[in-house]
Amino acid sequence: MMLLKDILFGVSLSAVSGDTTCLVNVVCFDSREVSLDDVFVAIKGTLTDGHKFIEKAINSGAKAIICETLPEVLVNGVTYVEVDNGNKALAIMASNYYGTPSKNLKLVGITGTNGKTTISSLLFQLFKKAGFKVGLISTIKIMVDDKNYATTHTTPDALTINKYLSLMNDAGVEYCFMEVSSHGIHQKRTEGLVFEGAIFTNLSHDHLDYHKTFAEYRDTKKVLFDNLGKKAFALTNVDDKNGGVMLQNTKARKYSYALKSFADYRAQILENRFDGQLLKVNDQELWTKLIGHFNAYNMLAIFATAELLGLENLETLRLLSELDNVDGRFQYFISKEKITAIVDYAHTPDALKNVLETIQTLRTGNENVITVVGCGGDRDKSKRPVMGNIAAEMSNKAIFTSDNPRTEVASVIIEEMEAGVEPQNFKKILSIENRKQAIKTACQFAEPNDIILVAGKGHETYQETNGERVDFDDFKIVKELLESLNK
Repeated sequence: MMLLKDILFGVSLSAVSGDTTCLVNVVCFDSREVSLDDVFVAIKGTLTDGHKFIEKAINSGAKAIICETLPEVLVNGVTYVEVDNGNKALAIMASNYYGTPSKNLKLVGITGTNGKTTISSLLFQLFKKAGFKVGLISTIKIMVDDKNYATTHTTPDALTINKYLSLMNDAGVEYCFMEVSSHGIHQKRTEGLVFEGAIFTNLSHDHLDYHKTFAEYRDTKKVLFDNLGKKAFALTNVDDKNGGVMLQNTKARKYSYALKSFADYRAQILENRFDGQLLKVNDQELWTKLIGHFNAYNMLAIFATAELLGLENLETLRLLSELDNVDGRFQYFISKEKITAIVDYAHTPDALKNVLETIQTLRTGNENVITVVGCGGDRDKSKRPVMGNIAAEMSNKAIFTSDNPRTEVASVIIEEMEAGVEPQNFKKILSIENRKQAIKTACQFAEPNDIILVAGKGHETYQETNGERVDFDDFKIVKELLESLNK
């Protein structure tokens, strides 16, 4: 148990009713998890308001309530603390509760629209290969050195983050690489964390259902850099016009990387093939298994981060050449019939365009490119017609299908994708709502040497409809279908 006042250290308090020197047990923000002597933090969420469950938390044994608005009736024996922002208070409390674990390791945050998972996952791989104990908090998984934990959010809630950082402390982890989403920053989940550095990858059309404007989306990302300390590093992609914006108010040491612009870290693509690409990184050559100009940016960011964290350059280049692609990121398979199937997480217009541009650089021009793509339900609707047009414009055949429709009707989402297709490309599109049937149709269309791109879900192994998830693995399905067609 801990003193409530110690857990509240650093939290801006508006009002207090009761005793903050009381001993409390666990910090909770879900009233269903509250038990005797716990602290309940009432969060105003996008779907529910935790203030409605204060009474339930007290009936379950809560000894202290942290809230933005005090209840009209205060229960004797319960300490009430009013704060300006429940999310921020929760994050600082979570850090205090677990003993400020981010201070005991070198935590690097990666933010941007695309590339977060690849960069964080490959930095984890790189530092593991270099002999360090490493942690990872990503969209795909949470790793505490060799232990793997499942994850459901790009940036988990503040209690979960600090819990795993604490486990990393216990395991002797020296470095942790963490994806930081705009949602996570906006909801203050990273408050109270001490970052050794932050990386900005790029910014393109995404999450405008949540942030409403592109400027708000950009400025939310910028907060990660605004909060960095003087000893931290801020690394940004200056080929992206928003890269410089990230550094405007940061107190951290500023560094840049680019393929096209003048920067501290520069790379040039010398050769690009399906089995990898040859890069020139700060005048030194690097062969990597990861292909495409977007991966050239990723590898450059990783190289720069490794140097900024103290790794020797030649050793870093050697380790970079050994790194394997991340699941669902330009993951490909070539069938016996010489049909290439590529599965990629591309679920934004920019990411889809990047993958299709990469395919264009790898093809001879005689092959057909068949793209299977959908857009997720209950997400930014404005990107649907844009993605539909990109897929149709840059493919010989585009098949529109479902992609986690969630609570929306899949056929309506597909119609919104079709609406963006320019008239000259109408004949190139086909709509098949059933995703497996869409992939099967692409496999049936494909001739030897053709290329099939299945975009949108990448590493995900499920399809979500109306709150239910069923097993669905794009890579597994396209591989099985191509092998069965060969037979």
